[in-house]
Amino acid sequence: MQTTPVTIEHLPAVSPDMVLCGDGRRWRVERCVPWLAERLGVSVDSVCGRDVGHLFADSQPSLLELLRETVERDALLNDILLRLPDGSTHVRLDLEPLGLSEDYSAYRIAAYMRQVPRPGAVETTYGLVGSSSALREVLRKIGKYGPTDAAVVITGETGTGKELVAAALHQASPRSSGPFVAVNCSAISEELLESELFGHEKGAFTGAVRTHRGRFERADGGTLFLDEIGDMPLHTQTRLLRVLETGRIERVGAEREQQVDVRIVAATNVPLERAVGNGRFRADLYHRISVLRIHLPPLRERKEDIPALVDFFLDRFNRKYGKVVKRLTPEAMALLESYLWPGNIRELRNVLERVYIETESEVIGARAFAEWVRERQDFAPGEWGTAPSSQTPIAPPFPLVSERKLLDAGTTPLLAPRAVEQVPRPSTRPANLDEESIRAAFRAAGGNIAAAARILGVHRATLYRHLQKLGLDRESLQG
Repeated sequence: MQTTPVTIEHLPAVSPDMVLCGDGRRWRVERCVPWLAERLGVSVDSVCGRDVGHLFADSQPSLLELLRETVERDALLNDILLRLPDGSTHVRLDLEPLGLSEDYSAYRIAAYMRQVPRPGAVETTYGLVGSSSALREVLRKIGKYGPTDAAVVITGETGTGKELVAAALHQASPRSSGPFVAVNCSAISEELLESELFGHEKGAFTGAVRTHRGRFERADGGTLFLDEIGDMPLHTQTRLLRVLETGRIERVGAEREQQVDVRIVAATNVPLERAVGNGRFRADLYHRISVLRIHLPPLRERKEDIPALVDFFLDRFNRKYGKVVKRLTPEAMALLESYLWPGNIRELRNVLERVYIETESEVIGARAFAEWVRERQDFAPGEWGTAPSSQTPIAPPFPLVSERKLLDAGTTPLLAPRAVEQVPRPSTRPANLDEESIRAAFRAAGGNIAAAARILGVHRATLYRHLQKLGLDRESLQG
């Protein structure tokens, strides 16, 4: 069967999102991009060869019927609104006939898909939600950097969505039809990390009972995302640098190298520049991987995105739990916008899910967050937990001790009846009670000595002793 050449100007990408092979009755997947495999609930490695009728059993309209129509017409079938089996993802589908396979045993069809928001759903770009200027700058860089093959380092605090940005860079690249493989360098023991990255041969070490393909091999032709690269051991950094320079890997215990074609995207929440200065990260590797850089702003710096994120998560929870919660009241939204979000978007999602599960109405009010608010009001920013000295964050995880508490009781009138003086807990942090710190805490507490003591992490009596020692009193602090 011969195909008629078709020129389509509006196809969304040169490379199709999926290529299907079949005899007109049964179809299998020949190739599939990572984002689509994720929506289908299968891994990129296992999707090839899978039965289309099984994978798309619940699609609306039936993908098998659309494929049959494409074969019968032997012409492009375009702009079909298709709901994927996950029930939440809608795409605009174009099916382009590619003709018979080389051995004439199967007919091949290319599928191009453009994701569209579900009616009433929050629109996202590469899964990133919001319209703040900070997020628009991130999206601009994704659009500029994605089509290149240059290495990218993504910086930002934990919970800001660094892996989403890495996946977006892959999706925006010519490698989008290849695999996207992620590895967390801090989640794998130092002894196993090299084997996980580069693979090993059977019998290479005790416990190596079979040959193992490393992440580089699995990412061949696609993108490898190295999360928390700042925690990678030095000897592994040396091997990684050689792979990046030569494009060749050698499995642990192997006697020969093999070529791989991989783009590197790395992420870190520690300052690599400082790690280089401390001798914990190779300078030559730093220059090799940080050709391009994208910084993800913390949620406290893009609070205008919180309403869109809330709507996005409520929509997700409605589908997950089968309930209907439409919105938050203005007071509840103002409460969330007053918080500093040290855990960023991940923390926002978890807080909303907690309150969502407990609510029985279609609207969530501020009082639903009362228990969570009382928990957070017990924390001053410096008490939340600090990173070890070797893991100093790129940016402070939240404003410094001298600024304000994570959640100020003055912004939460729902707790006014309970806003009584609490006995400060002993602090495990050494008190930094010089005059400058005391004055800053006093200002941040609005002139309240007890609140200033909580900010500094000491008992009020301890603060009074230091005031006496420094010759300070309330009047001089106010001055």
